[in-house]
Amino acid sequence: MNPRVDFYFNKAQKWQEELEQLRMIVLDCGLTEELKWGCPCYTFQQGNVLLIHEFKEYCALLFFKGALLNNAHGILIQQTENVQAARQIRFTNVLEIVEQKSILKACIYEAIEVEKAGLKVELKQTDEFPMPDEFQSKLDSIPALKTAFEALTPGRQRAYILHFAKPKQSKTREARVEKYMLQILSGKGLNDE
Repeated sequence: MNPRVDFYFNKAQKWQEELEQLRMIVLDCGLTEELKWGCPCYTFQQGNVLLIHEFKEYCALLFFKGALLNNAHGILIQQTENVQAARQIRFTNVLEIVEQKSILKACIYEAIEVEKAGLKVELKQTDEFPMPDEFQSKLDSIPALKTAFEALTPGRQRAYILHFAKPKQSKTREARVEKYMLQILSGKGLNDE
């Protein structure tokens, strides 16, 4: 147990018992406990394997390379259609965790083997995501915007593309592009301040 992580488990109000149970199971598998992104993160030889996190409706184990796991029991969940590598196992009560302890450990050990083997999830390239017409026309007509966008990291580029493409109406997509043009020109990602 890493004392720097204790606060996460102590602050939990709704899921405290569930989180403690998950922590014991994960630590029993020999992973190193760290604090990353404000959550308990478990690593193997400094490679991120999984983290424990809580939401309003559930708490979960999130496997960073979950897409590579077997999922024989069908319990690994892709959070949204745009999540490529990570998978969650969600819980709504401590009994679910206790009953699935051996299955959870098997998943954790499999994730450790994936990390040991150095396996990587093949991620879609940014140019494989459909570019919204409204954004493409701005990129075509404003060379500085195109240059600034291409200078962003692939993850930041994808975040913008997905954000701009989400609305059903062209007018809304256009408004989103207009709203974020200065941020792109400043070299910032969608959620950067």
